[in-house]
Amino acid sequence: MSDELAPSADVVASVSIDALPIPDDEWTRAALERGMPLAVARRLPHLPESPGIYLWKDADGGVLYVGKAKRLRSRVRSYWAQDHDASPKTRGLLRKVQDLDTIVVPSEAHSLILEATLIKEYRPRFNIALRDDKSYPYIKVTVQEPFPRVIVTRRLQEDGARYFGPYTDVGAMRRALNVVKRIFTVRSCHYALPREAPERPCLDYFIKRCKAPCVGYQGTDDYRAMIDELLWFLEGRTDDVVRHVRDRMMEASERLDFERAGELRDALRHLEKMEEPTVVLEVEGGDRDVAGYARDGADACVVVMRIRGGKLLARDHRLLEHAEGEDDGAVLGASLSQWYRMADARAGDLLVPFDFEDREMLEASLEGTKVRVPQRGPRRALVDLADKNAQHLLEEFKLASLEADERAADPVYELQRELGLPRLPRSLVCFDISHAQGTDVVASAVWFENARPKRGEYRKFKIQIFEGNDDFKSMHEVVTRYFRRRLEEEKPLPDLAVIDGGKGQLGAAREALDALGVTQIGLISLAKKEEEIFLPGRSDSVRLPRRSPALRLLQQARDEAHRFAVTFQRQKRSARTITSELLKIPGIGPTKRRALLHVFGSVQGVKDAPLDAIARVPGFGDASARKVLLSLGVELPPPHTTAVPPRPPDDRTDTPLPPVNDA
Repeated sequence: MSDELAPSADVVASVSIDALPIPDDEWTRAALERGMPLAVARRLPHLPESPGIYLWKDADGGVLYVGKAKRLRSRVRSYWAQDHDASPKTRGLLRKVQDLDTIVVPSEAHSLILEATLIKEYRPRFNIALRDDKSYPYIKVTVQEPFPRVIVTRRLQEDGARYFGPYTDVGAMRRALNVVKRIFTVRSCHYALPREAPERPCLDYFIKRCKAPCVGYQGTDDYRAMIDELLWFLEGRTDDVVRHVRDRMMEASERLDFERAGELRDALRHLEKMEEPTVVLEVEGGDRDVAGYARDGADACVVVMRIRGGKLLARDHRLLEHAEGEDDGAVLGASLSQWYRMADARAGDLLVPFDFEDREMLEASLEGTKVRVPQRGPRRALVDLADKNAQHLLEEFKLASLEADERAADPVYELQRELGLPRLPRSLVCFDISHAQGTDVVASAVWFENARPKRGEYRKFKIQIFEGNDDFKSMHEVVTRYFRRRLEEEKPLPDLAVIDGGKGQLGAAREALDALGVTQIGLISLAKKEEEIFLPGRSDSVRLPRRSPALRLLQQARDEAHRFAVTFQRQKRSARTITSELLKIPGIGPTKRRALLHVFGSVQGVKDAPLDAIARVPGFGDASARKVLLSLGVELPPPHTTAVPPRPPDDRTDTPLPPVNDA
């Protein structure tokens, strides 16, 4: 690689463990009193809760013990959670432990294989039970024989046979062998054919499990063709085998050989339902180096895993700083040309995670090593594993620099890689606009930290600057208000802003950020119809696979922002609807409206309330209560009026008065 193309990145040999802080909590203080080394205490909080291998080391860096873990952090922590009085071996191990190293793997099954491999490589004194080579079984096909056999073995030999495995799940291996016996007529005898042969065929011939090549009933070419299909099956090419078995079943049916057709039908069902054999790493042709890459802003990590004979033997890495302004291809190419090119005992193949401009130039300088970019299959799985290890080491480096509070999830790295973002989007904020047919326009902003929602940072907005429904103006207003507030309060800005919408909403958000001078964060939009991702300055959209973890992260953030905005919009509309009828009542102001809603809960509750109940509400009387109910359309009896009661009739007999005598 030419000096002009090499990025100006500083190479850091390893993570500075001394820079990691020692946790100040009760558990750590107790573990330090039990003798936990400072290097382990610094590293422990930052180990991932994922499968992997841990290596206990002494003061000289020698490996004392290799162990596997379903969750690395919990397993390592368990060593210092108790005194281990019942285990002299563990007490002796912990007295010598001074440091720790870890390797992340995709699954617990991988950790089983890698544990056995590393134990055989380092032969640590405290690993006694796993030194036996008979740890895991293989399926062996003796292709070096004229009439090959299929057998189970636990020893690998350079005898020309094909080995498949190792199988951590013996049940899966047995199921594979059962399918082999149902479909392929492989001989089960141990004769050295054709030199040794029996006089007559065995029982397998009569039950149609073998075509008796031992007595010449089946020729070498026919038997070899069947073995080729068997190898396809064990290599994982089940589609080819299924197609061939289905053809043979149809042929048997056309010949009216229904018994054979039924056997093939049953075998086909088993074949279609069966999962692939649990093969962790290839055994043959397995000499290769695998490069992994992770990037977080100006920092990057390059890992090279060395696989020899199909087994992972070592892992080396380099951390790079100050790589700003350079694309990922330049950083990866420069690191490999300056470091990997000088390594001893390189493999014939170097697998890299992506193509880069100077790949052919690097390949020419490596003298005999081919640089390949696998896209799928077992080789791509190895590259993904190397990427995970690079992410793990980069996280440790970032934590040592006190730049991150938590470990970023895998979708965060994929999102950066797929969209070419300048910074790892550990934190992202997603904006959404919601309205009800052009009214009650509101907006929301939800915050995700390391692919997880952080509800304390959720914000909601009422659109204030203009009336009506205009998504572009609304988005401009909300983005402006959100980032202006964070700048004024000196709060950290997100690494990525996600806009729910298309190019129009994205352009409005870009204008708002430019006006505020916020140019250091990433900005994208996600259109819901086709799940298209738009980036500023690009006319075409980016479409991620439907099952992509990065796309699922964006969808989760978008859906959460939509839920939060719709909830707020409904609350606002409901409040407006509830008070609209009360606003029409003359003489009922805000204080009295709030008092009514506080007591009765809703307009309907006021309608259903008795007249005297409303009259007892503070600020109301009989007259105002009657006014409220009449205004709400409630029929009331006429008001009760007070009148002079009529004079009751006299019980005495009315008699006329005598005339008055004026005289």
